[in-house]
Amino acid sequence: MKYIQDFKEGDRVAGVYLCKHKTSAVTKNGKPYENVVLQDKTGSIDAKIWDVGSQGIDEFEALDYIDIMGDVSSFMNQLQVSIKRVRVASEGEYIPSDYLPVSSKNVDEMFNEILGMVNATENRYLKALLEEFFVKDEKFVKAFKYSSAAKSVHHCFVGGLLEHTLSVAKNCKFFAMQYPYLKKDLLIAAALLHDCAKVVEFSPFPENDYTDEGNLLGHIVMGSEMIGQKVALIDGFPKTLENELKHCILSHHGKLEYGSPKKPMLMEAVALNFADDIDAKMETFKEILDSTTETGWLGYNKLFETNLRSTKATE
Repeated sequence: MKYIQDFKEGDRVAGVYLCKHKTSAVTKNGKPYENVVLQDKTGSIDAKIWDVGSQGIDEFEALDYIDIMGDVSSFMNQLQVSIKRVRVASEGEYIPSDYLPVSSKNVDEMFNEILGMVNATENRYLKALLEEFFVKDEKFVKAFKYSSAAKSVHHCFVGGLLEHTLSVAKNCKFFAMQYPYLKKDLLIAAALLHDCAKVVEFSPFPENDYTDEGNLLGHIVMGSEMIGQKVALIDGFPKTLENELKHCILSHHGKLEYGSPKKPMLMEAVALNFADDIDAKMETFKEILDSTTETGWLGYNKLFETNLRSTKATE
């Protein structure tokens, strides 16, 4: 088996992969085909089955482990696989943990950095609140360590939520040093909790899809609710501080059209929005570069709303 991160245009690949998604479609000429997303621990790749129903193309469903043979090509600067043969793999032919995308960073080391930030919090109410999440709530901690930060786009791997949260908190720590008039404890606490509800917005791997709660409410609203529930456990927690923290959570996407119920009204909320946005965009750009063998201009990207270029071409 060849790992997805090592696929190159022109390769013929064979082996067992996780079918992350599968949808049926029809070409402009009315010919049916299947859209498939293959996944292993190194990443995912789009695949097509053009000869639906032909010999060697067995039935399978999303989240099945499938044994495939196919050819790797490039389409719109992205690699994809044309599947020629496929069957459902039997138990014993694969180890499930090999098919979950994982952070390249050590989970325990990252979480210890989170705990260091919790311990460094000087405001006793915010510190108590952070401890309710990251020290006392074992169920939350377990989910937080291994959850994804998204279904797609950025940090969509085991440990992704932890990695993204730590990066955002580090960005906010720098902002607090650069702009000392920011309330450091409020900003860092907001950074550590801004995506806390993603542990319930997304189902566990290998599915990693929106839950009913995630679809109906979303992590921003649920995050504010979770904070309110934890605040209720802390005697004397100032109402103004609770509202300021909740506002940072509710506004951290920056704009109403990006899913935030409120636009940032506090300087700490503005800083959190920028810290979150820059980390998401840098990781997204990195994942785009990692998924292509192209150099130079990569074409138009919907997220960035512009043509992207790889600086690898100038090395």
